[in-house]
Amino acid sequence: MSTEPNQVTTNDNAQAARKKALTAIALAVLLGGGAYGVYYALVANHYEHTDNAYVQANVVQITPQVAGTVLAINADDTDMVKAGQLLVKLDAADAQVALDQAQAQLAQTVREVRTLFANNGSLQSQIQARQADVAKAQNEVARAQDDVNRRAPLLASGAVGKEELNHAQSQLVAARSALAAAESGLSTAREQLTSNQSLTDGTSVEQHPNVQRAAARVREAYLALKRVALVAPVDGYVAKRSVQVGQRVPAGSPLMTVVSLDQPWVDANFKESQLQRVRIGQPAILTADVYGQKVVYHGTVAGLGAGTGAAFALLPAQNATGNWIKIVQRVPVRVTLQADEVKAHPLRVGLSMEVEVDVAKQDGQVLAQAQRTQAVAQTTVFDDLQKDADKLVDSIISKNLGRTVHVGAAAHAESKGA
Repeated sequence: MSTEPNQVTTNDNAQAARKKALTAIALAVLLGGGAYGVYYALVANHYEHTDNAYVQANVVQITPQVAGTVLAINADDTDMVKAGQLLVKLDAADAQVALDQAQAQLAQTVREVRTLFANNGSLQSQIQARQADVAKAQNEVARAQDDVNRRAPLLASGAVGKEELNHAQSQLVAARSALAAAESGLSTAREQLTSNQSLTDGTSVEQHPNVQRAAARVREAYLALKRVALVAPVDGYVAKRSVQVGQRVPAGSPLMTVVSLDQPWVDANFKESQLQRVRIGQPAILTADVYGQKVVYHGTVAGLGAGTGAAFALLPAQNATGNWIKIVQRVPVRVTLQADEVKAHPLRVGLSMEVEVDVAKQDGQVLAQAQRTQAVAQTTVFDDLQKDADKLVDSIISKNLGRTVHVGAAAHAESKGA
C-alpha cells in the first residue's frame, strides 16, 4: 500500500517533463518558423532560383563555299584552333585552271579595248583623209565645169568642135561621180567613228564594261581558289568533325564545328510564375555541376526570351483540344558571365548550372528597349581576300596597258603558287 503514492509522484513528474519537452519543441518550432519568416521576408524573398539552366556558346559550323575533294584535315575533335588557322584543304586543281582562264580572258579583253580606243584616232585620220578627197573632188568638179562653160558658147561659132565639148562634159560627169564617191566615203568614215566612239565614250580602258566584266570573273575565280582552304573564323575548340580525307564535299555541307568558349553564357529556364520580378541588369550567382558548390560564378541578366520554349518547338503544343492539362511554361533568361571567372574555370556547352537571381533591384527593363549598336560577333579572317583579288586584277590590267604596277605582283605570284 505504501508504493501507490510513489507511483503517483513518478507519473506526475513524467507528465511534467513531457509537458516541458513538448513546450520546448513548440517554442523551437515557433522560433524556427519565425526566424525563417524573417529570413524569407528579408533575404530569400529577394531571390529566384532554378536548376533548369545550361551553358551556351557560339557554335560555328564550318562549311565549304565551293565543292571539292578533301586533301588534308588539319584539325580534329577537342583541338584548340586560332582564327585564320587552316582546318581543311580541298583540291585546288579545277579552281586554278578556272583562274588561269579568267586571267587570260582579262588580258585579251584589255588589249581588245585598247584597240577600240586606238581606232578612234585612226578613224579620225581616215575622216581627215576623206575630207581631203572630197575637197580634191570638188576642185575637179569646179575645173571640169569651167571647161564646159568655156567651150559651150564656142560651139556655135565653130571655134570648138562637138567632140571636144563632149569630152569636157564627160570629164565633168566623171568629176561629179568622184565627188559623190568621196562624200560617201567621208560619211562612212564619220559613221564608223561614231560607232566606235559609242563603245568608248565616257569611260577608260580600266573602267570599260568589257574589262570590268572580265575582271569580275578573275575575282570570282581567285576567291574560289582561295576558298579551297577552309580556315577557322574564330578562336575555339573543334567538335563534331565528320569530314574524311578523299571525301567529295558539296558546297554548304557541314564538315566540323568550332565552339568559342571564351564568352559563354547561361540560358536559365525560369517558370513563368518566377518572372514577375526578373529584370535586365539584375545580378546572379551561378554554380556548375562540374565544379560543385566550391566554384561560384557571378553573372548579370542580359535579357529575357521573347517566348516560351514550347512556342518555338519543332512541334508546338496544340492546346485547343478537348483533352487539356495545364503545364507550367518556362521562359529562357540569358545570364552573362564574367570573363575572368570563366577563364579560371572553363565551361563547356550544355553543362548544367544552378542560377539564383537577386530580384531586389527593380529599376531594370523586362524587355530590351535599345537597339544593338555593335556586332554580336565578327571575324576579320576573310577581309584580305577581296583586296588580294583587286590587286591581281590591277596587275593584269596594268601589264596589258603597257605599264607596270608593282602593287599586284605579289597577288599574281600567290595565285600561281596556290
